[in-house]
Amino acid sequence: MKIILQVEDDPNDVFFLQHAMKKAGIATPIQVANDGREAIDYLKGAGKFADRKQFPLPCLVLLDLKLPHIMGLDVLKWIRQQHAMPLVVVLLTASGEEADIATAYRLGANGFLVKPSQASKLEDMVKAIKDFWLTHNTLPQRSAPEAPPTGGVGPAHSARMAAARHPLPPINGKGRKT
Repeated sequence: MKIILQVEDDPNDVFFLQHAMKKAGIATPIQVANDGREAIDYLKGAGKFADRKQFPLPCLVLLDLKLPHIMGLDVLKWIRQQHAMPLVVVLLTASGEEADIATAYRLGANGFLVKPSQASKLEDMVKAIKDFWLTHNTLPQRSAPEAPPTGGVGPAHSARMAAARHPLPPINGKGRKT
């Protein structure tokens, strides 16, 4: 089952986002983590989140920046260190500071959205999230084997080595680049 994990400490922001999602016709269930520690526990399946039937891994994480216990950027960093967890993580925060935006993308955020103050603009943003992240975006299967690191010995590396050993035959008497 697809679910969204909203990591947000402000109950008003939780309410307004969920209200906008209902208005946009998003039927995807939403789980809420109230701080960074709870978000990591949820994603690890630790403690009260151990039951994966009740708390499945999300298809989308909407992550606030300023959180109690563990800040949003530290949660993002932790997520990206979990190589078996190909999650879409979109920062949804009040901060529009360039340093926060740059750091989020450097740490592997898939998107950075600044929370609008007007309900109608939040509804527009939620429709865009629905259209792109929940409808058109395609994720890898969770059970897919992890690709080897760049420069490693994997299919792409093997193909390059095979091409070097067996160059392509000439076309019309002219050599081919490989």
